Amino acid sequence: MSGFRQHLSKRLTRDTVLVAMALGLILNLIQINLEYFKARDSMEDEIHALMDISISPASQIAYNIDIILANELLDGLLKHPAVIDARIIDNEDFTMAASSGRSPDSPYRWASDLLFEENRVFTQDLQTTQHDNLELGRLTLTIDTYHYGVQFLERATYTLISGLLKSLALSAALLGIFYLALTRPLLNVIGALGRVDTKSPEKTRLPLPRTHEQDEIGTLVTIINQHLNTIDSSLAQLRAAESAMKNHSNHLEHEVKDRTREISEKNEALQRGNQALIKAKEEAVQRARTRASFLANMSHEIRTPLNGLLGMLGLTLQSELEANQRERLDIALKAGENLLCLLNDILDISKVEAGKLNLENIPFNPRKLIEESASLHAQQAHEKGIELVCDIDPTLPDSLIGDPTRIRQVLNNLLNNAVKFTEAGTVRIEASHDRGSLTLEVTDTGIGIPEDSLKRIFSPFSQADAETTRLYGGTGLGLTLCQQLVEHMHGRIQVESEQGKGAQFRVSLPLAIQGQYAPGKLPEVAESLRTIGVALAIPKSNPHRRPIERQLSAWGIPTREVGQSKQGILIALIADDDSSGMAVAKHWKGPGVVLTDRLGAHTSKLADTNALNLPVRREELLRCLCHAAGLPWGPLEADSNVDLEPPAADLTLDILLVEDNRVNQLVAASILKKLGHRVATAQHGREALEAFESGSYDLVLMDCHMPVMDGYEATREIRKNPSLRDLPIIAVTANVMEGDKEDCLACGMNDYLTKPYNRSRLEEIVNRWAPMPPATSELP
Repeated sequence: MSGFRQHLSKRLTRDTVLVAMALGLILNLIQINLEYFKARDSMEDEIHALMDISISPASQIAYNIDIILANELLDGLLKHPAVIDARIIDNEDFTMAASSGRSPDSPYRWASDLLFEENRVFTQDLQTTQHDNLELGRLTLTIDTYHYGVQFLERATYTLISGLLKSLALSAALLGIFYLALTRPLLNVIGALGRVDTKSPEKTRLPLPRTHEQDEIGTLVTIINQHLNTIDSSLAQLRAAESAMKNHSNHLEHEVKDRTREISEKNEALQRGNQALIKAKEEAVQRARTRASFLANMSHEIRTPLNGLLGMLGLTLQSELEANQRERLDIALKAGENLLCLLNDILDISKVEAGKLNLENIPFNPRKLIEESASLHAQQAHEKGIELVCDIDPTLPDSLIGDPTRIRQVLNNLLNNAVKFTEAGTVRIEASHDRGSLTLEVTDTGIGIPEDSLKRIFSPFSQADAETTRLYGGTGLGLTLCQQLVEHMHGRIQVESEQGKGAQFRVSLPLAIQGQYAPGKLPEVAESLRTIGVALAIPKSNPHRRPIERQLSAWGIPTREVGQSKQGILIALIADDDSSGMAVAKHWKGPGVVLTDRLGAHTSKLADTNALNLPVRREELLRCLCHAAGLPWGPLEADSNVDLEPPAADLTLDILLVEDNRVNQLVAASILKKLGHRVATAQHGREALEAFESGSYDLVLMDCHMPVMDGYEATREIRKNPSLRDLPIIAVTANVMEGDKEDCLACGMNDYLTKPYNRSRLEEIVNRWAPMPPATSELP
């Protein structure tokens, strides 16, 4: 049992007394504070009363200048216990009479001085009733406040001590009451619990204290006894259940041993299976790495001759050529680029499967992209005798933000399928941009797709049916790749088709407009075309007529039928099965003639005409109209692949070209020389290091994969030379696998350029890393 200091009665008494003492102390302090202000006021009133009694005789004394009576009066005032100095001062501030005493000493004086100040000075002017305006002087009393302070301290001490004694008396009374009413009954109950038999505590019952049957203690004892009864009953049930559980436990123990043995055997089999899975996983990872390495090597081997072919075509296009020759070479170049895109498709399938497909987000011209894709497939369509129509909304923005390479892949795949599966009729491309979304529609009049096959055409290696695969070939990966690319660009691809009537594929891509949108307007040099007008000798049933009319209308150029007027520029269709257009052109008296033809097969039959190849291209249409009207012509936008005259270089650089392929070396060197730079070549990295021993260079174009020493090792060796650490080294490679660019930058290269060599890209990257020209100062 714990000591008395922990009894509940003491805690209750302590808490009650503490609250009572705190409350009493606060009340006493309030009373003392009131006494303090009362004492100060009493001191003031008493001294003022003393002065009021003494002022009249003091005034008479001052008037009569009676020094003897003045001293008697001041001595009388000094008998007051608080007065320590009394003076009568005349009207000239001279002391007429004065009397002083000593202040009493006491150890408690500091408290009195703190409360009432040490001394107080009281002054009152002297004045007689007969001479109100006569200044006689003043009576000054200096009092010691200790007399009043000690009285106040005595009363405050009495108040505090009496309050404390009252609280102690209350504590003693409450302690006794609490002990008798609360602690003692509880101690009896605790004692009864302490005497409980530990072997069978549930058999014990607590006695009910007398006089506590109806209060909280009696209720507590009753509830405890009820719980003891419940425990007693529950224990009896538990003992019976324990006996049953023991029997059941023995039975389970035998079953657990049997199951444990079975699980152990299965666990051993599972471990053997896990080891086999780990081994299979390692083999699969190794095969994946081997496949990735194979794709990278094959990509490089295939791209190297293809890049040389594209480079030579690009160089040829930069020479002086006739319009038809340039058009055909341009188509050949685009075909080679399409072949390169097909190779990229194969690699992209691997990237998509591995989840490593990266998308660009750069500005591009959607009209130019669509027209190039249409021109690329025009030859194939012409060979099959079908019309390939490019119908682009004239208000389509000239610059959008997106991935032009992936969009070109999707469009080329759709066009290739449309031309392949169409034997007669038309393949139409339509494009528009509305509410931040680019919509591309490819519609054909081909064999169509059965309704039951529409759901599976986007699945890998799937076509409409086996007969389609046998007749038209194909792997069935094109539409799968299209769907994956469109979804990666957060777009949507849909298809509508009816078997035997054709199909329509619609691609919607969220692409923002770059800069401020301004629809293509007619240049100022061609404003006179609106006055001249155009006469159309194209049948209304011809599918190429609508896109030509839409573009002319957007430019504000009026159009007329040939039969309505013989004025304006004639746009006539030349076809194998219709010679009416050629007949009209031969006898046309207007400003000029533009002949439209698929691939320019007939335009050479008539001199002094302008050839407009189909499908129509906006730039070509404007060029032909300007030439026909005798107007100067300049393209609406620069063609990055056709530059007849290279611009003068701002700074001639010494460039080291490290390239092992002779054709690529020739292409890159020719482009750089046309840009006005001096070019030195090296076959591999070792030759590049030797070249630095005999000369210095402003920039290095470094092929990554070469014999003897590759570009990575050569770059690391160059960077070891402190004087060459800031030399710009540009990586050039045909590889497009994930991580190639990071590997180039990690070994010390500054930038990354993929083959084939292209003039615009070469010029851009050389200008980006060219050293700043030396500053020149103008002489005054």
